[in-house]
Amino acid sequence: MQTTTDLAAVLFDMDGTLVDSEKVWTIALYELADKLGGRLSDRARADMVGTNMSRSMVILHEDLGLPLDDTTGSVGWLEDRMGELFAEGLVWKPGARDLLTAVRDAGVPAALVTATRRRLVEKALTTIGRDFFTAVVCGDDIPETKPDPAPYRHAAQLLGADPAHCVAIEDSPTGLASARGAGCVVLGVPSEVDLSGIAGVTLVDSLTEVDVDYLRRLATTR
Repeated sequence: MQTTTDLAAVLFDMDGTLVDSEKVWTIALYELADKLGGRLSDRARADMVGTNMSRSMVILHEDLGLPLDDTTGSVGWLEDRMGELFAEGLVWKPGARDLLTAVRDAGVPAALVTATRRRLVEKALTTIGRDFFTAVVCGDDIPETKPDPAPYRHAAQLLGADPAHCVAIEDSPTGLASARGAGCVVLGVPSEVDLSGIAGVTLVDSLTEVDVDYLRRLATTR
């Protein structure tokens, strides 16, 4: 039976939180914009961070002044290109692998909760390691995606955990909103987007500052 001091689970975002893949997404997105005859603005790229692929393609088409009823081809091209880039390997964010290892060794269940589609997540897990996660929730697993709370609620449900006793770790405003809406304790680790000024979130500069005891204290003092 859980008490108010339990850390029931840790829920990890992927892109920009565990692996430095936002830079990889940027490469593919600029390539796609060029293929479509335009140039992606910095503002549009920032707005894509933490969103699913379908939403990102709407942002891209709006930014380039292209029809919004023709994003399917862009989604397919981007998914194929990202599959190639993911297969080349991903770079860990500082402290991420050590924290995953510590959480696993402490016997605390973990889930991966990402807006990225499962086809690409399966490639990424070759680098990250499937054995770290009891559950994996991808952007195309359920109808609702971040910033809707559903992905984090679903992850907690898969782990049999109360979201109020779960710490969610995110790098984007979209992901933070999803985790907060689900009722999780939320830890923000800025990557490509400034997270300052977001209420109800604990911020650290890097996961090198975080260990299991730190996560337990967060869960205790929310």
